[in-house]
Amino acid sequence: MEKASFAAGCFWGIEDAFGQVPGVIQTEVGYMGGNWPNPTYHQVCSGVTGHAETVRVIYIPELVGYHDLLDLFWQIHDPTQVNRQGPDRGPQYRSAIFVHDEGQRAAAMASRAAQDASGRHRRRIATIIEPAGDFWRAEEYHQQYFAKRGLASLHA
Repeated sequence: MEKASFAAGCFWGIEDAFGQVPGVIQTEVGYMGGNWPNPTYHQVCSGVTGHAETVRVIYIPELVGYHDLLDLFWQIHDPTQVNRQGPDRGPQYRSAIFVHDEGQRAAAMASRAAQDASGRHRRRIATIIEPAGDFWRAEEYHQQYFAKRGLASLHA
């Protein structure tokens, strides 16, 4: 098993999308990329902690590759927006790929460059790529948010 971490706006929909992928065996939402230990949702939303709402994905690489996860990441949000996705605004909603090793870093850099060169986006990609730091698991009510509320998957 391996892990990957992505930030792409509100983590509820992003977790849902990655949770639909065959070979992904676990997803959880939390906070990464900040400078505040064990932040709460309200602290992160205040913008002072520096964290992004992040989805940690545990996957079986023989069933789904990191490149496949990157492809999905680019499809499920607008990577050209800075510190926002749709109506959600603030640094906690930034687009980021948090890499866990050199292989992920190289793959993420190449994937971002390919997206920029693809002509698919009217603006340059704003997604940042940085080393994965501490992952602070979000409060339980955020985990598998759509499933717990009986809401239909946005990505089925």
